[in-house]
Amino acid sequence: MRVTPVTLELDSPLRTASAEILEREGWLVGLDPDVDDVPARGVGEATPLPDWTESPSACADALATARESGSGPAGVETPAARHGITLARADAAARADDRRLTDHLAESVGFSTPGPAASVPVNATVGEGSAASAARAARRAVDDGTQALKLKAGSRPLAEDLDRVRAVRREVGPAVEIRVDANGAWDRTTARRALDAMADIGVIYVEQPLPANDLNGHVALRDELPVDVALDESVREFGIDRVLEAGAADVVICKPMVLGGVDRTVDAARKARAADVEPIVTTTIDGVIARTAAVHAAAAIPDVRPCGLATGSLLREDLAPDPAPVERGTIDVPEGPGIAGDAFDDYVFDDRAVDDRTVE
Repeated sequence: MRVTPVTLELDSPLRTASAEILEREGWLVGLDPDVDDVPARGVGEATPLPDWTESPSACADALATARESGSGPAGVETPAARHGITLARADAAARADDRRLTDHLAESVGFSTPGPAASVPVNATVGEGSAASAARAARRAVDDGTQALKLKAGSRPLAEDLDRVRAVRREVGPAVEIRVDANGAWDRTTARRALDAMADIGVIYVEQPLPANDLNGHVALRDELPVDVALDESVREFGIDRVLEAGAADVVICKPMVLGGVDRTVDAARKARAADVEPIVTTTIDGVIARTAAVHAAAAIPDVRPCGLATGSLLREDLAPDPAPVERGTIDVPEGPGIAGDAFDDYVFDDRAVDDRTVE
């Protein structure tokens, strides 16, 4: 198993609960049938994100152990490392079968009817800023073909957040889907006020209105208010099974790097659908290999709603050219075989291509 470290610089800082991140540290994983127990070449990516997955050092240790033992993903439970290894194996299996990764994933979990999609709709994220700037950003996104918008909230007084959401609704009209992500910033009283007001604005769902550990609070919000509740951080905190069993969400956000692989992502989506909960696939600002694999995972989910996959622009420069760019609010699924044929092979297997391990 070939493991190559890379660093991806972000276009602007990313703030998590404990740090400000200026770059993404990760590893490319390559499997070759000449030296590994796989039927064809396969590529993967392990890009841990602090506060969401294991630390970079823990990821590096897990990858090194798997490489030295030759055990592959067996026993690897750190999510980003498992994502990288299992993705490379799934890519190899799909290439050997001469089919897209999405077809391989759909069949593996029973999502075979009506069959994976040829494209996936995506949402655009409207970042922080005034109501006027939010409205302008929303207008640009809609003019580019996007029909779903995600607004960040929770870092300012609720009245200001509501002004921003109303301004966006006035600008884009009633047909565009608006989602609001509070990142767990509100208490129960504020969340009730927010969801009640957002119902009148036509917000389709509010993501993580309460802190991740308040599962019972999210159950109560679902029972009391008409706006759907989506859970993201709570899925990381409790796991998909616990969230579904509690009845805490109408929508679950499924991040492959956090869940431990695209296989687990599609399986989580299957479980969600069985519980009458909608799955949305998003990334953790990953490199192009993981991001393209996430497109395949989303396409495996029948009639998937717009997903948070339009994140390549958040990187200053990517690992490789993007075979699945956003066009008019959708991403076409690469034909494969596997993730994107041999599009990434030179960047994973060629020593000359990866000699400079910082992408900036």
